[in-house]
Formats: sequence, C-alpha cells, structure tokens
Amino acid sequence: MQEKTALVPYAHLPRAHRDRHVLTSTVDVFGVAHWLLAEAAPQRGGDVAPFDALVVSVTPGGNVELTELSAVRARWPHLDRLPDGGFVVAASRTRRPEDANQVQVFDALGREISSYSVGDAIEHLLVDETGHIWVGHFDENPAGIRRWSATGRLAWTSDGARIPGLFDCYALNVSGTAAWACPYTDFPLVEIRPDRPDRPVRVWANRVRGAHAVAVHGERVAFYGGYREEQDRLAHGELTETSVEPTDVGLLTLPDGAPVGRRRVVGRGSRIYVQAEPCTAWGVFDLSS
Repeated sequence: MQEKTALVPYAHLPRAHRDRHVLTSTVDVFGVAHWLLAEAAPQRGGDVAPFDALVVSVTPGGNVELTELSAVRARWPHLDRLPDGGFVVAASRTRRPEDANQVQVFDALGREISSYSVGDAIEHLLVDETGHIWVGHFDENPAGIRRWSATGRLAWTSDGARIPGLFDCYALNVSGTAAWACPYTDFPLVEIRPDRPDRPVRVWANRVRGAHAVAVHGERVAFYGGYREEQDRLAHGELTETSVEPTDVGLLTLPDGAPVGRRRVVGRGSRIYVQAEPCTAWGVFDLSS
C-alpha cells in the first residue's frame, strides 16, 4: 500500500465572496492566494463583453485584500500578481479577434495600463519576484517556455536551449527569479536561471512521466500527478549530476485523506499548492518540511 501524504490547509476564500463564480485562482511568488471572481460563469461560444471582476487576496497571515478590475476580456483567464500590487490577467487562447492582446496588465487600483500578446495555448503563467512573467505553452503552440517583462518585452526564450522533447510544458515552478520545468515528451527536469549567463539552463534525465507539478529543495525533488490512476501520485527523487534518481512513490491527498480529484496546481520552490473543486481552498505540500 502506498504511503499517503495529506495536504496542509493553506488559504480559504472568505464566505462573504462565495456567491460569485471563481474564474481562476493562484498563489503568487510571495505566498499570497488570489481568487478572480465574476458575477456569473462564462458561457461557451459567442462573444464576451468586457466585464468587471473582483480579486480576493488572502495573505499567509489571513488578511484579506480586495481589488476591483475593470473591463476584463478573458473568458478562461490566467491570473497572477505583480510585485507592485498590480495584476496580470491573460486569456489562454488567442483564437478570437478580441484576444489579440490577450495579456492585460492592471495597476494596484484595478485599472488596465497595458496589453499585449504572448502567444496562444497558455498552460502556465507565473510571475517571479522581479515582475517578469513566465509562460509555458501546451502542445498547440510550439513556443515552449518564455519569460516576458511586465511591459511585454521578450526577456528569455527556450529556443536553442537544448531542452529535450519540449513539446508541452506539463509542469512549471517559478520561485525567486528562477524556473523549474518538467515538459512533455521526454519529461526532463529543467532548471532555468536567465541571470546565470554562463549556464542559464541545466537538464536532468528523469523517469517520472506525466507530472503536472514539481517541487525542488536542495538536491531533493518531488513530482505530483501522472496519467490515469496515477493522477494523485507523489514521486520523490534526488538529483545527481545528470539525472533524477527515484527514491519513493506515494499519494497526495486532501487534508482529510480523500482523493484530490479535479484540481489546480501551482509550483513555487519547495512548495506545491493544490486547489480542488469547488475551488474555495488551497492546500500545500512543502518538500522542505
């Protein structure tokens, strides 16, 4: 029988806001949880007029902050917070004319200050401590992994980085100014440090397939998720010079021990944050604890 590891409760959407629809949710690089809320769920098909949305932010200490965003355009959005208190909202797809400038940047008062495109098929969008925006794409866009400035300037690209089998960015972890990834099809563990000019990318061969989140602490690594019956798998390994050597495999569960089911995941350094339906709470697994 596989050993089970329970998520630790981390942050909850306050009950006063649970009458609204959760468009998306995330945990930023500083550990603050954010929910993007709308009055109603988006409808499939047809155009969506720009709408006002509310961001509810819950700090690690439990303080609640509210930010009204004006004229949000993304029907199926990604969200993250900038270090200056502003927010980035991005549409994952750019197949509609209104998604041409799919990234909207809002200031701390909720006003749109700029917009631009980072390309179709966004799988992950994570902001680092300097305000750079890391974007990993799924398989309908071969752009791989890229890092953008908050103003839309391309600051780093995986083109020419010799990442084997980079076809779909299954897992992306952004902490500090660095990123870790585990992309389909070869599933190597990849460390990306653009500020390290002599060796911005390191790659380790890896035998764990299908993980959708990764956590790293020193020489230890954990992969969460997998295919079919392995969707709640938590696989541990240790870094050698060239590969990830597996150590043990277990299951990650909800705090009460139940299976996680459908969920969102966010990787931040040694932590994997997990949000199960109905999307009102975040739990955390911390490899360093």
